[in-house]
Amino acid sequence: MTMKIGVYGGTFNPIHRGHLSAASAAAEQLGLDKLLLIPDAIPPHKPLPAGSAGGEDRLEMVRLCTGDLPVSAEVSDMELRRQGASYTCDTLLALRRAYPADELFLLMGSDMFLSFETWSRPAEICRLATLAVFSRRREDESAAFGRQKIKLEQTYGARITVVRNPHVVEISSTELRERLSRGQGREHLTEPVYGYILRKGLYGTKTDLKRLSPEELRPIALSYLKPKRMPHVLGTEQEAAFLAEKYGADVTSARIAALLHDCTKKLDMEQQLSLCAHYGLALDELEQTSLKLLHSKTGAAVAKDRFGVSQEIYDAIYYHTTGKAAMTLLEKIIYLADYIEPSRSFPGVEELRRAVHADLNRGLYEALRDSIRELHGYGSPVHPHTQEALEYITKEIGGTES
Repeated sequence: MTMKIGVYGGTFNPIHRGHLSAASAAAEQLGLDKLLLIPDAIPPHKPLPAGSAGGEDRLEMVRLCTGDLPVSAEVSDMELRRQGASYTCDTLLALRRAYPADELFLLMGSDMFLSFETWSRPAEICRLATLAVFSRRREDESAAFGRQKIKLEQTYGARITVVRNPHVVEISSTELRERLSRGQGREHLTEPVYGYILRKGLYGTKTDLKRLSPEELRPIALSYLKPKRMPHVLGTEQEAAFLAEKYGADVTSARIAALLHDCTKKLDMEQQLSLCAHYGLALDELEQTSLKLLHSKTGAAVAKDRFGVSQEIYDAIYYHTTGKAAMTLLEKIIYLADYIEPSRSFPGVEELRRAVHADLNRGLYEALRDSIRELHGYGSPVHPHTQEALEYITKEIGGTES
């Protein structure tokens, strides 16, 4: 079965809601099965202006947006890896080799369409892909657009389709960069991209990361995550705030710990071990080979180093995966909020939520017991801290392990 694949390139400096609105319109109107987002390295038509974000930063900002699109979206670094200027024809040739039987749609703005004959090898581009052009419905543009369409069809045999964007966002990246340097422009960016810009200090922004409220921290925390994990972290914040208020913990501390608890989750084993070495984190035998166990330790270290969190928050993040004996109130809350937040849907989660909401310690006992049973079911080792946590809470509630 052939696919319809949209190819959307640009400097994305930064990627903003205008780009996403256009991409979404194309995905829906063209019936795309996949969207490929490809940041430019060195655009041949106009060099990157001073103060631009580097290629890796622009690539990461695009990755943070893939969850906001209505179709499967992938981000490619093929142009960033290529030496010299980025030519669309070279990109399409590479994509045609990768997708020999699929239909390619080259997405472009009307300005680029009107100057298309100045591109490198326009005839070959037209052979490789259908031109899908975003129309802004401006009267002064429509006549020129029509003439250009006829010209390209006659000259190059171009296949051209128009994409109407009913939710067009009229802002240029140049204007947005200027606004960001003045502390404005947030409304034109997704929250993770805005957070990434603040975290990295891009485009002249300046943020004191060690003096953030939960509301100020939220977009920055999201910028550390893969898009599919963002709902989980937001749900953990929501649940942690609820439990903190219900059981008398500091709500702000609970929200901050929840927002940062998975800040290193997406790192691979090599990166995790590198952070452990950097922060001098001692690892036991099980942790040295278990990726899942490391992110809580490295996450706590990053939270303290970069965001100046308290020791209480540090510990809540540090033990949110394994638990431990004699857990503090905040540690219990973060462990359980991570376990039962609203997006969790495993069998028995509703019963566990009811238990936690009725009695925190009883809920913790059931969560630890279920976690150990699950690990045994998978044939996976149980960390000693988890076993000690269950033994401790069992005695605390006057029960017996089962």
